Amino acid sequence: MSEHAEAKATAPLFNPLSPDFIRDPYPHYDLLRRVDPVHITPHGMYLVSRHAEVSGVVRDKRFGKDFVERSTRRYGPKIMDEPIFRSMSHWMLQQDPPDHTRLRGLVVKAFTARRVEDMRPRIQEIVDQTLDRVIPNGHMDLIEDFAFRLPVTIICDMLGIPEEHREVFYTGSRDGGRILDPVPLSPQEIANGNATYMMSQMYFQQLFELRRKQPGDDLTTQLVQAEEDGSKLTNEELTSNIILLFGAGHETTVNLIGNGLLALHRNPDQLALLKAKPELITNAIEEFLRYDSSVQMTGRVALEDIDDLAGKKIPKGESVLCLLGSANRDPAVYPDSPDRLDITRPNVRPLSFGGGIHFCLGAQLARIEAEVAISTLLRRLPELRLDDAENPEWRPTFVLRGLKRLPASW
Repeated sequence: MSEHAEAKATAPLFNPLSPDFIRDPYPHYDLLRRVDPVHITPHGMYLVSRHAEVSGVVRDKRFGKDFVERSTRRYGPKIMDEPIFRSMSHWMLQQDPPDHTRLRGLVVKAFTARRVEDMRPRIQEIVDQTLDRVIPNGHMDLIEDFAFRLPVTIICDMLGIPEEHREVFYTGSRDGGRILDPVPLSPQEIANGNATYMMSQMYFQQLFELRRKQPGDDLTTQLVQAEEDGSKLTNEELTSNIILLFGAGHETTVNLIGNGLLALHRNPDQLALLKAKPELITNAIEEFLRYDSSVQMTGRVALEDIDDLAGKKIPKGESVLCLLGSANRDPAVYPDSPDRLDITRPNVRPLSFGGGIHFCLGAQLARIEAEVAISTLLRRLPELRLDDAENPEWRPTFVLRGLKRLPASW
């Protein structure tokens, strides 16, 4: 056996922060699905890679979040003294009922199908303004100059963040994704997370004060009023969930647009087809979500002993990591070349937005933003080409999969 083959044979099945994995996780998922579909990681977590088990776990009430217990088991009891972990423990994303039900109930009205569809003209306006600004230059970074501005503007609109405060959000760092990765954080990464959280907390506390004095027709005003009501929301829950909504409201959409544009330009036949038949855009977005999901994993905890998950027993309290990106390419569900991009693929039902009670609130908003952004870009810049489609620079995070930059010219 050659040295290279030997190294490959002894390499761990799951090493999500290795450069090779970050560049292309899908061959690694393929191996997991075939060799060990419920794999125990070096950190003692159960890794689920097939569609049947992933879709089952995210909907099964025997699995929950139990964030505090999960974090203290991993880092020790003092971890909840860290501001970033304390904040995350209040995220509705990390809560079980009844707290999850209460928190989600306060924001769900802002994301109804009708309210989201009503945002379409505003989304179109932002995309056109963004393109008006960059088109004369002949080049741009599709992430920073295009994909990033749209969802940040929309979530700022929804939260009632004043125009004069927004520039700092357009130029802000996108380094927060590591906090969600299943590989434990270093003390330095925790310190960085704390610093980012404290800055966000300071800003949003000022925004709450502004909305108490000057209520608006926005989500922050709604939540501030719920907090004043006392029984519905504490100040800590208000702050944590606004920060969650801000991050979740743009991060995954940036990646959906970026990953989708990269996939199209790496598959020129699909790019040509979408230009020729723009009406395929809605199905194309579902295929982008399936093909290279901007969220690769979601976690649960066994709330009781699970006797049989694909032949494995899961003891109560153990963490189960559901690989959404792997489930989306499972040949058991997509028998026709799951590793191929096909914007006409029938019955695409990606798990990219999770499932069960934690199904992403902003799923429809993200779809519409991506639809308008990508179709407008192809219509207005048909000659656009990527400067380096073969070796793009990925962000060094696993759960949130996205590009650092994507330079393009026309």
